[in-house]
Amino acid sequence: MELHKVPASPRQESGKGASNRLRRAGKIPAVAYGKELKAESLSVSPEDVVKVLKSALGKNTPMELVVEGGASRTVMLREYQYHPVTRALLHADFELIHLDRPVTVEVPFEVTGKPKGALKGGQLHQVFRSLPVVCLPAHIPAKISVDVTELDVDDTITPSGLQLPEGVRISYPATQTLVAVVTESKRRDEDAEATPAAGAAAAPAAKGAAAKPAAAKPAAAKPAAAKK
Repeated sequence: MELHKVPASPRQESGKGASNRLRRAGKIPAVAYGKELKAESLSVSPEDVVKVLKSALGKNTPMELVVEGGASRTVMLREYQYHPVTRALLHADFELIHLDRPVTVEVPFEVTGKPKGALKGGQLHQVFRSLPVVCLPAHIPAKISVDVTELDVDDTITPSGLQLPEGVRISYPATQTLVAVVTESKRRDEDAEATPAAGAAAAPAAKGAAAKPAAAKPAAAKPAAAKK
């Protein structure tokens, strides 16, 4: 597969001051790392990184990091940071990958169509907006879509029901609900079941509230004690 090429230079200085000087010079600090690569401090052009982010695969784009005076490395962009006001790119982290080894990435998940169960009072419930995908770098899809037109009330879609590209799998269990058509009351029940900790916390609180009147009974004995 043809890879995006991102030129990089070794970075000797570190710290906030050095990073600011680097940005004023039109570069941003970056780090490349991996299980087989000791962390390297680098500098790259923010424009090169933005081009990758705007490509079809975005953050999931495999690229060739061409380090000045060193070897090229096949990497993926794992983390990046924008300025909260100017939205200028501030930092980038690259992870070493191998084209012949699977990677795990988050891929956008979209549903299309209107479920027929909606005509019977059902509501479409999309559990996830992205899915963890495992595949070779060359097989990473830009997104995963599913048509929900035929879903009736109480119908669901799980990973086993997706039509995935060859060599691509979802790392969720095969029975994990991804999309469902449910009634409002059932959705409330499912949401309650999905947060048992909240229900468990409420139960002791209720018991404590019920115990307050019993705890108040000894207070009634105080006048008798006062007669002594």
